[in-house]
Amino acid sequence: MTAIEILDVFNEQMEKTGTATREEVHAQGLWHQTFHCWIVSGSAEAGWQLLFQLRHPDKETFPDKLDTSSAGHLMTGESPEDGVRELEEELGLSVTFAELTYCGTHRDEYRISEHYMDREFTHVYLYVCDRSLEEYQVQHSEVTGLFWIEADSFRSLIHGDCDNVTAEGMLYPAAEQSATRERRLVTLDDFTANTEAYYDLLFHALGYK
Repeated sequence: MTAIEILDVFNEQMEKTGTATREEVHAQGLWHQTFHCWIVSGSAEAGWQLLFQLRHPDKETFPDKLDTSSAGHLMTGESPEDGVRELEEELGLSVTFAELTYCGTHRDEYRISEHYMDREFTHVYLYVCDRSLEEYQVQHSEVTGLFWIEADSFRSLIHGDCDNVTAEGMLYPAAEQSATRERRLVTLDDFTANTEAYYDLLFHALGYK
């Protein structure tokens, strides 16, 4: 039996007003908290690389789309510090909260379908990691691939200065199958829905003006 997830819910000023199940939160469009962590490699001098996860095709929202390196909902009573569990669960990374860099909290709302409204206070962090893609242990029910994209190129893409960028990474089809290298050209349509304001938090933390 699948455990029922209970989330804290908030008003627009991020004041807690109660709790609700995850299903109720999305059906009713209630404000709630999520944790996002971007894995990056490189440096400001040499150039940054952003790691994107490829969402499983069976995901309820944004199947087969490129997404934040690691992300998840915060349950009732949890703070962003508890979100580091997502790195362990999705990518096999054992990371302490102190190792993360805080980018900011983004307030966003978007309708995915007639019956699914998402209103999130997203706590955004980054983690510098030069681990090879072969070393990641992905959660196969959530993640089917990991791709590096140059931060400069991705920034140009979301600002409309180019039509596509190169993503290089690995596909992890199933636990019993070997991962394979892949290189692909991707457009904005290949990514989950995030605003420029959301990405600006990340780029500012990486030293972009």
